[in-house]
Amino acid sequence: MIDRNQASPRQLARIAGGLYLVNILGGAFAIGFVPAMLVVSGNAAATAHNIEANELLYRSGLAAHMIVVATNIPLAVIFYDLFKIVNRRLALVVVFCTLVGTAVESANLLTQSAPLVLLNGGRNSSALTAEQVQALAYSLTVLGTIGYDFSSVFFGLYGLAIGYLVFRSTFLPRVIGALLAIGALCYLTFSFADILSPAFAAHLVPYIQLPSLVGEGSFSVWLLVAGLDLSRWKQRAAA
Repeated sequence: MIDRNQASPRQLARIAGGLYLVNILGGAFAIGFVPAMLVVSGNAAATAHNIEANELLYRSGLAAHMIVVATNIPLAVIFYDLFKIVNRRLALVVVFCTLVGTAVESANLLTQSAPLVLLNGGRNSSALTAEQVQALAYSLTVLGTIGYDFSSVFFGLYGLAIGYLVFRSTFLPRVIGALLAIGALCYLTFSFADILSPAFAAHLVPYIQLPSLVGEGSFSVWLLVAGLDLSRWKQRAAA
């Protein structure tokens, strides 16, 4: 029985859809658009110049990334509430993978903030030349990318678990579960490829990112617009 003082499963699903959409759009801006605009691969001086000349854009990317991280927590709680009736253990896997990935991603934000500290204050230090400051700032942007690879491993495992739960749920379209699982495999493939061979991984972009966008995008839009099949959810809960 659903407590009338609490949100119904359909309402929770729509809240999750809205949060997920914010997560996707914020991630596209912070992880995709901002680095593409400011970071020049292999050129520390140009990257440092771009960050200094577009400091507000760089800081906006950090702020958007913080919003993305913040949405992960309520999403983990809502997904556990919705999918524990399908498989409680896998629902817990979703929660723990989300929390661990979010912790790694949050710590990585400190690394991404460090170039601002270096470029704003490092040149006033007599211990470092301008070229050294630029090189350090650029190295930290590369380190931030590696940190994102590590967090993506956990989100890839999350994607496999949530994809399976959606596929077996009966109250959400099975095709979305399959798309989520395919996207998760792409997350894992690119993350390990970028760790083992960045040059090879660069050839996978942007094609390997498309399945994740399709899977997570369709999932978020379906939750936001349709919610879930409440009668089937109640049948699974009663069973």
